[in-house]
Amino acid sequence: MAAQSTIPVVVNGACGKMGREVIKAIAAAEDMTLVAAIDKNPAVIGEDIGEIAGCGPVEIPVTPDLEAALVQAQSEGLAVMIDFTHPDTIYNSVRAAIAYGVRPVVGTTGLSAKQIKELAEFAEKASIGCLIIPNFSIGVVLMQQAAQQAAQYFEHVEIIELHHNQKADAPSGTAIQTAQMLSAPDKAFNPAQVAESEKMTGARGSRTDDGIRIHSVRLPGLIAHQEVLFGAPGQLYTLRHDTSDRACYMPGVLLAVRRVMPLKSLIYGLDKIL
Repeated sequence: MAAQSTIPVVVNGACGKMGREVIKAIAAAEDMTLVAAIDKNPAVIGEDIGEIAGCGPVEIPVTPDLEAALVQAQSEGLAVMIDFTHPDTIYNSVRAAIAYGVRPVVGTTGLSAKQIKELAEFAEKASIGCLIIPNFSIGVVLMQQAAQQAAQYFEHVEIIELHHNQKADAPSGTAIQTAQMLSAPDKAFNPAQVAESEKMTGARGSRTDDGIRIHSVRLPGLIAHQEVLFGAPGQLYTLRHDTSDRACYMPGVLLAVRRVMPLKSLIYGLDKIL
């Protein structure tokens, strides 16, 4: 059998802000072919997704039928589903893609640890690659790596993540992943200095098992931003990443599409494929 010339790609959540950026990136990638654009918004069903995304007609109409799109993608070769939808639907979408032999690349956050474990087991059993990427930005990976280094020398750390007010889950997947990356055996962060009491529930943010505090901000005007603050007597070390345009995620998305092809199991995090 001759090797396929391009990677067939289904975009789930194609009309969202991230979905539209993905459509433009796929349309411009010479080694990828858009085969389906999925969105549940009845106002856009049947419209050309290229026109909606702003990259000109691509002759792919928006459809709400994910299952039919996965069947079509499977028939065109080793295919990929890129998902930027909603935490309430992502688990079933990823299971469906794996069941049809389509490799999921997931940017939607909000999956629980239990759900990720179940999807990992399902992907491994099916020998289908799957990438779950809380953040596709190379800059975020570099920030997290710097935070890992700093965590070896600081006992006090808090994470502040700021996103637009249409983001459904909190804390963000990036913030949760960052906290997980800072964890180390037998180390607890933020040892108590006083007996704290919250006059309003949640004032001190959420707290991981090893003591890291995460604070979530949701406001219009923001896109995606994160600070990791390390404190020690006489000093404050701050790491910050700011997103000004969603186009910054597209190199990571395209890389993930290419890297997921030979995989036979689930991998979590962009850092694992760089």
